[in-house]
Amino acid sequence: MNLLTHTLDSLGQVVLVGLFLGAGLPSLFALGVRSLHAGRSSSESALQPLGVAGAVVCFAVVAIAVLCGILLLTADFLSGTFGIHVF
Repeated sequence: MNLLTHTLDSLGQVVLVGLFLGAGLPSLFALGVRSLHAGRSSSESALQPLGVAGAVVCFAVVAIAVLCGILLLTADFLSGTFGIHVF
């Protein structure tokens, strides 16, 4: 029974991370693009500050997640070659 609960717990973690990275980050990027578009008024092409701020927040979260993923993948290389321990 312990094996089954451990397996289901691991499966739940994989599904949550998959939803976050597989659907969440692209959705957040799309929300940033939509925020930039919605920040424009229809009569003029000037950007509205609230739309730009929302887009910057969305893009920053996506960029930080991508950077953390790259650092996670290269952690062994960085620690072995340069002595940099990131995580």
